[in-house]
Order: sequence, then structure tokens, then C-alpha cells
Amino acid sequence: MDGFPKKLGQKLQERREENTLRELKLLSSKTDFVSNDYLGMAREETVFRGATGILESMGMLRNGSTGSRLLSGNSPLHEKTEAVLAGLYGAESALIFNSGYDANLGLFSCVPQRDDVVLYDEYIHASMRDGIRMGLAKSYKYRHNDLDHLRELLLRLRKEGDKDSQFYLATEAVFSMDGDQPDLDSLIKLCDEFRCRLILDEAHAILGIDRTLGDLADQETVRRVVFARIATFGKAMGVQGAAVLGSPQLRSYLVNFARSFIYSTALPPMSVAAVLFACEQINKEEYLRKKERLRSNIEMFLKIRDDLGLRERFIPSRSAIHSCVIPGNSGVKRVSEDLNRKGYNVLPILSPTVPSGQERIRFCLHSFNSRDEIKEVLSILARAIEENVHA
Repeated sequence: MDGFPKKLGQKLQERREENTLRELKLLSSKTDFVSNDYLGMAREETVFRGATGILESMGMLRNGSTGSRLLSGNSPLHEKTEAVLAGLYGAESALIFNSGYDANLGLFSCVPQRDDVVLYDEYIHASMRDGIRMGLAKSYKYRHNDLDHLRELLLRLRKEGDKDSQFYLATEAVFSMDGDQPDLDSLIKLCDEFRCRLILDEAHAILGIDRTLGDLADQETVRRVVFARIATFGKAMGVQGAAVLGSPQLRSYLVNFARSFIYSTALPPMSVAAVLFACEQINKEEYLRKKERLRSNIEMFLKIRDDLGLRERFIPSRSAIHSCVIPGNSGVKRVSEDLNRKGYNVLPILSPTVPSGQERIRFCLHSFNSRDEIKEVLSILARAIEENVHA
């Protein structure tokens, strides 16, 4: 066997020629408009110290969990954190996974059964798509946030399908590449009408900033329709891991059948303690102020964007994620490089991560970004588009 496999080398070469080759890069100390650390909690020493304090108080000064939760990796800390998570999100129970990817992979690969149906928004995260592919159910995508198209599919599939088939609907509370949200009120009503079980990925939704299920008026229908929610801790909480939120029966089912849970070494105590501490802090005064600053920064970003005549280039969003569409990998890379040279950490989102023609600069806003930073980065963006795209 000589060298690297030829077919694999050809695939890498194709990426280079198409200007789509991904590479690992170290982020510099430039102004952050790229990370998911929306509230700045990943850089908070108090979270690190608080997690250490929890471990000391519980006598758990260990580096690793030593095994899967079903072997030696379970602990009172894991179970306490799951109870706190369930309370924070208003769920009956929670089950911690090592990441949002693991949670979606485990859930979607084992829950929908043969002859069941999964309908999913075309822009759902790769982890949900991969889980659906691994499962046995039939799956159908609908156009992004297009509930009329979804209704058409449901009418046809309910008519054609087995009356005993379970229908699952998969979407996101805030879409990670666009920053927009589905019409949750209408979505819940549609699920109720067609007896669909809703699975909602809340990875990028920030409690108190984005509209979530808890904000809906008809909570009785929400309880009837929502089957599972996926909450991740690597965004607004600034730590590591994820949880599937749902009924105690769902928790038991995942413990028995979700392979990404069963066959993974559990999160180490330090990571779980960090989740617990972050949960306990997230609604305290200091962090409520952070949310208010983030909310103010979102409004400021939108106003300055509009004042600079950039509104038509941005995908509509009221979340912390704002994407400026600059078609073509080469053009969007040039604009990104210009912003980086002038001190701002932003990254281009290239095809095939997003569809060809939808390449973009994705801005993640944070509670710690200043007005001057927001104004300057958008001003540089406007000039860079003029110079690099219209040239």
C-alpha cells in the first residue's frame, strides 16, 4: 500500500480547486464576532471557580468519569444536574449527552421506527440529518420555514400512510446559519392538527432573548405536541455538552437504545459541574444584565446595518446570529480577509456548508461587544463589499 488512497486525494484536490477546502485555524485576539459565546460565559472565571467549588463540596476531585453512564460513569452530580436542567427548561426530565451532535444522532437514529415518518426543515443541522439517515423511518424535507409546503406534505403522507405510523417533525428554534426562527404558534397548531410529535433543537436559542415554547399562550397544546427538545451548553452557557429534554419514558428509552449515549464515556465531572453552575447562574442578576446588553446590541446592529444600506444583503433575523449573503466562495473569502486584517474575527461560511450562491459572512453578537465595535465592523463590511464584490 503506497501513500494516501488515490480517491481520497482526488476529493481533497477537488476541494482545493473549488476553493472549498476546510482548514483548522487558531483564532486570534481580534474582536470576537464569530464565537457562539453569546453571553461571554465561556470566558468567565467565576464559572470555572464555581464548578471547582461544586466538585470540592461533593468530594469529586476526579479528572475523568471513567466509563459510560451505564458502567462506571454515572454519579450523583450527573443526576442532580439533569434534575436542575429539567427545572430550568420546564421539562419533566433531562438526559445529558456529550454534545449536541451526539444528542441528535442518538435521538433520531433510535426513536423513529420502520414505517414511521420524519418531516424536517431543509435547513436543520447536520447532526439531525445524520441521525435521520441512520434511522429506519421514511423522511421528507420541506422548504425552509414554509408551513404551507409542510401542510401539503402532511396532507399527502397522512392520506397515503399507515394509520399506526408515528409522524415526527424536526426543526430548530433558531437556525444556526440564518439566525431566523420558525413560526412556533402555527407550527404547534399544525403538529396538533396532523398528530405530529415535535422535536425542537434549541441549540442557538437563548432563554430570555429568543421566542421559545415557554412563551406560547397555549401551553396545553405545547405539552401535547412536543416530544423532545435538544438543549446544548456550548453556546450561551459557555460550557460543554447537551441534553435531550422530554418525558421520563423518553429518557428511559434513550438510556436503553441511543447508541451515542450507551457507548460513549460520560462527560467528566468538571464539565458536568460547569453545566450545573452555569444553570444556577443563568437567571441571576449579573447574567440578566448580560442578556439585556445582548438584546440592546442586537437592536443596535440592526439599526446601524440599515443606516449603512446593508439590509437587503442580510437574512432577516432578530436573534444573535446575522448573516450577510455574499455569493461565491472567492468573494466572501475576500471580504472576510479584509475584516480580519482590520481587527475583527469573522469567518466566511462557504459552500457546501451552505448552498452554492448562499455563501455568507456570519456575525455572532455578544453581550460584551461595544457600540463602537458594532459600528466599525459594519462600516468595514460595507466598504469591503463595495471594493471586493462590486469591483
